[in-house]
Amino acid sequence: MTRTGAQLLIDSLLDVGINTLFGIPGGVVIPIFDVLYDSELNAVLMRHEQAAAHAADGYARASGRLGCCLATSGPGATNLVTGIATANFDSVPILAITGQVRTDLIGNDAFQEADITGITRGITKHNYLVRHAEDIPRVVHEAAHIATTGRFGPVLIDIPVDVSTSKVDGELQSDLQLPGYKPNSVGNPRQVERAAELINQSSRPVLYAGGGVIASGAHQELLALAQAGNIPVTTTLMGLGAIPEDHRLSLKMLGMHGTPVANYAVMSSDLLIAIGARFDDRITGKITEFAEHAKILHVDIDPSSIGKNIKVDLPVVGDARQILLRLTPLIEERNRSEWWQQIENWRRDHKFSYKNDGKLKPQFVVQQIREVTGGEAIICTEVGQNQMWAAQWFTFKRPRQFISSGGLGTMGYGFPAAIGAQFARPEATVFEIAGDGSFQMNIQELATVARNNTPVKIALLNNGYLGMVRQWQELFYQRRYSHTRLNGNPDFVKVADAYGVAGIRVQKSEEVRPALEKALKIDGPVLLDFCIDPEENVFPMVPTDERLDHMIDLA
Repeated sequence: MTRTGAQLLIDSLLDVGINTLFGIPGGVVIPIFDVLYDSELNAVLMRHEQAAAHAADGYARASGRLGCCLATSGPGATNLVTGIATANFDSVPILAITGQVRTDLIGNDAFQEADITGITRGITKHNYLVRHAEDIPRVVHEAAHIATTGRFGPVLIDIPVDVSTSKVDGELQSDLQLPGYKPNSVGNPRQVERAAELINQSSRPVLYAGGGVIASGAHQELLALAQAGNIPVTTTLMGLGAIPEDHRLSLKMLGMHGTPVANYAVMSSDLLIAIGARFDDRITGKITEFAEHAKILHVDIDPSSIGKNIKVDLPVVGDARQILLRLTPLIEERNRSEWWQQIENWRRDHKFSYKNDGKLKPQFVVQQIREVTGGEAIICTEVGQNQMWAAQWFTFKRPRQFISSGGLGTMGYGFPAAIGAQFARPEATVFEIAGDGSFQMNIQELATVARNNTPVKIALLNNGYLGMVRQWQELFYQRRYSHTRLNGNPDFVKVADAYGVAGIRVQKSEEVRPALEKALKIDGPVLLDFCIDPEENVFPMVPTDERLDHMIDLA
């Protein structure tokens, strides 16, 4: 059987389970798109390559499957970089495929040439430059395996145009040839036993769960461990949904904008049990005084993450789910009544709140989205105040319900990620909670949702500012609002209408519920422009390099 390199690529993508990709055509990928013309693989035309990468990312996070994006050489490939870096920071499995100039032109500064494997070396788990068409099946299978094992992450495959058009005869080898790649999933049995001993000896333990719990599908095992030891659970931003936030054991999110009860509990604990988290600076605050009374038990599949930021008393390298399955039967039942009494006191005395002064508040909007959807919607966010309000006020019930850029903090992420999530979960209600600054960074994807009638609902929290930067300017720079006022913002309802998307403007609190209900009845995309209080802030807040229990609160 004779096939071109492009045909081998598409056949191989289908073979590893990819049925949807996001991308934009360009000169050197025309042979690939020509094969896609007749393929069963669904190619979603985006309007910017960065958005294609974010859509692949959102698809992966919502489904737990490998996401895929495709771009041409040069600027097409470099436009993927921010999306690839976003996925890398948050350990999201995506396969980024780029076209490249002919092999004989590589290195000659040919038209639309870029050394994308060199550019992305530091932000991919691995990358390939394919020089022979017969290598494509093996490379695709290896790339898929690398992206979805160990610590998940993006893998890039760069394919020169002459490799795409080359013809190859016969059945080709796709076996994995990765002798040096053997991630440790099962962990050391003695380390697991020692972990159980530490937990059983502790009086004030706290479970600290990150995105690794969700990636490994360990949410049920996390809850089982917490219940077995009667241990409170706090999560990172990426770990939202790892435990139902309405469960009595949940302290919700910790960190810079986390709950006071979570921050106080971590700082007062005698054992912090980190599962699939990496102790980033937004969690630890002043790192030299973080959880200073606690021993640290750290479970992570990536050995390089253990001890990188915080000195660890007991490391356990392995997959979170497999470790928890072996750890939980070793846990002794403990009452820990004094610890729980203290936690309940903190929970009672320090609640999320906002002032009801007659202005439209973003917290109220998020609450109403939760109520109208029964708390079942998939929530995708941009980055900034909108992200934190969504994290604080929605109450997440399950994993893969909250999708956001964590480590890289990528503005412009949320809308295309919501598109990817909707393609991954067509039966689900998907809300994108956005700020007017972030949303405009990929606003052109309104064309994508209009063309595909993708029923993403966009809740635009429009305050006319780059809100989080403005908040810092207010609190720490004497209200010197340097270049954060978004003068010249468009009429977003008119912009939506120009793209063929329904738009609804909301200016009063009493209009919020009816607008949301109307949006959910529309079979297609809707943009809701919520004109919120322009100087509303996100509280509580831990200032940079301050102790986690030294929070600025609303009062």
